[in-house]
Amino acid sequence: MLYRKGIACLLSVLLLATAAGAQRYKIGLIDLMLLKRQKPSAISLTRQLGADGLELDMGGLGNRPTFDNKLLVDSLRQQFTDKVRDEKVEICSIAMTGYYAQSFCNRTEYVQSIADCIRTMQLMHVKVSFLPLGVQCDLRKNPEVRDSVVARLQVAGKMAEAAGVVIGIETALSAAEEVMLLKAIGSPAIKIYFNFSSPLKEGRDLYKELKTLGKDRIAMIHCTNKDSVWLENDPQIDMPKVKKVLDKMKWQGWLVIERSRDARKPTDVKGNYGANTAYLKKIFQNGKK
Repeated sequence: MLYRKGIACLLSVLLLATAAGAQRYKIGLIDLMLLKRQKPSAISLTRQLGADGLELDMGGLGNRPTFDNKLLVDSLRQQFTDKVRDEKVEICSIAMTGYYAQSFCNRTEYVQSIADCIRTMQLMHVKVSFLPLGVQCDLRKNPEVRDSVVARLQVAGKMAEAAGVVIGIETALSAAEEVMLLKAIGSPAIKIYFNFSSPLKEGRDLYKELKTLGKDRIAMIHCTNKDSVWLENDPQIDMPKVKKVLDKMKWQGWLVIERSRDARKPTDVKGNYGANTAYLKKIFQNGKK
């Protein structure tokens, strides 16, 4: 009898573990937005808020040839590795947010920063990175930099292909224009890191944009809008409809919360990200932790 109960218990644990591992949608947070850039405590906070994973930032860029990245320091990286194991939180992606303000398309040195990001990904066993093209490489406002963007992403794509990783880019283009951009780059290692706020602020149809891109061109999703209200109160996003669209596309992956903070309490990290995490869990994971 005890033997049978033991076997039954073991099977239950294995089934739960399999179900967790097979989760179609996972919810992530961002260390930078949690005000814990490259701090191991961001992992504990992520677990406390109920999210599945964390996007780690590469650190500041400024006028340096590469990022101020402490994750390449063995002792610090070990702290993250230990925390990830203890808290059972995944590192879903590595972010190069320094390129929001710095120019990926015009900087003399950019290869080293990409190489350092890829090296960090390999050391931390992360498959996707985030590269925003930012203000200076906005292809809608500055179409003259397109050739430079394409050429540099072709180089980055070859580097990523060799390492077996993917670089997800964020642009200001429409989905149809992004399809054309990806074709020009011609690398399976360069995909779109889709942000809900991008089409919404331009008045484009969020759901059609997702369909236009299709599942194979979307690396990850920043499941977020501008700061105003929590996602559950946002009249611009019908989240159950988003899920139906993604389901029909057969897309699966990480939904990473960037903003969508309550404008009345923008610094309430736990309140804002806890509420948004709980809501996305409810919609995409039936409320499962």
